[in-house]
Amino acid sequence: MGGIRSSLIKRTSKRLLEKNEDNLFSEDFTRNKRLLGKTMPSKKIKNKIAGYMVRLKNLEKQNQIQPK
Repeated sequence: MGGIRSSLIKRTSKRLLEKNEDNLFSEDFTRNKRLLGKTMPSKKIKNKIAGYMVRLKNLEKQNQIQPK
């Protein structure tokens, strides 16, 4: 079972992905974690945001493959 993420994690992740025009964030958790390293206040929040970004990127990838 997956954990429930707070609205802070969801909102921050979505804003960072929208703001990021260079597509720096990817489906790789460790890469996202390193990119967030200097900007996030705590390790726990950084890891949660990086993990949720991976989930959003994977969902975005699946939606592009499936016909609409």
